[in-house]
Amino acid sequence: MRLTYLGTAAAEGFPAVFCRCDYCNEARKLGGKSIRTRSQALVNDDLLIDLPADTYSHFLTNGIEGDKIPYLLLTHAHADHLYHKELAMRSGAFAHAMRTSTLTVYGSSQTLAGIPSYKNIVLYPLHAFERVQVGDYYVTPLPARHMTESEAFIYIIEGEKTFLYAHDTGYFYEEVFSYIENEKLHFDLVSLDCTNVDLPISDEGTHMGFPNILRAVERLAAMGAVTEKTRKYINHFSHNANPLHPSLEQRAAKHGLSVAFDGCKVDF
Repeated sequence: MRLTYLGTAAAEGFPAVFCRCDYCNEARKLGGKSIRTRSQALVNDDLLIDLPADTYSHFLTNGIEGDKIPYLLLTHAHADHLYHKELAMRSGAFAHAMRTSTLTVYGSSQTLAGIPSYKNIVLYPLHAFERVQVGDYYVTPLPARHMTESEAFIYIIEGEKTFLYAHDTGYFYEEVFSYIENEKLHFDLVSLDCTNVDLPISDEGTHMGFPNILRAVERLAAMGAVTEKTRKYINHFSHNANPLHPSLEQRAAKHGLSVAFDGCKVDF
């Protein structure tokens, strides 16, 4: 099973689109893995997670043939995760000879409500804790601690392996921990929101940093959902938290965590 991180930044990107802070200026000089576009991921070659405005660039950079992708999973309705106008490019004069005629888009009812009717697009509403089959995968949406105006999800995705994709969210709700424990789940990989890095944020906040992540991993390990064999990645970084890749790697390695970067491919 493969997870490809196409974009690994928060809404503003890194360096941020209009920012001249010291962190962003250093990222421009350093380049490479410190250049981060808006958050998006691809499971194998057929399940896309989120649709930022950077999708077109992601496809070109990673050699992805977008017409072949049959499934799109949306975490929430914020613009850096859902640029729905891109879906209009999948019909009429914009797209010829597509190999997959229909793209099925999954997300909460509130997330899908903001998407107009587009040709060749099918909307499939999901409900928290209800496991559904998506092609060769089973997907379970869990409530994310992220939005008050609309329901947001993190996801358990089961295929050849099982992994937890947890962006954007703060520290997990108790009902999420309880579900994972009661279902006796074991994760081969966990991908965790690290927007704040070392900037303090409470467990009631809408993102996480290292302290929140470490508490979440400890809690998951105590119930057996995470073990020494579990791949543990951090992802989704804000420019305010100085996510220069070399320093992040040093910081994360102390805790057995790996740092995602744009184009990072994880086989597990």
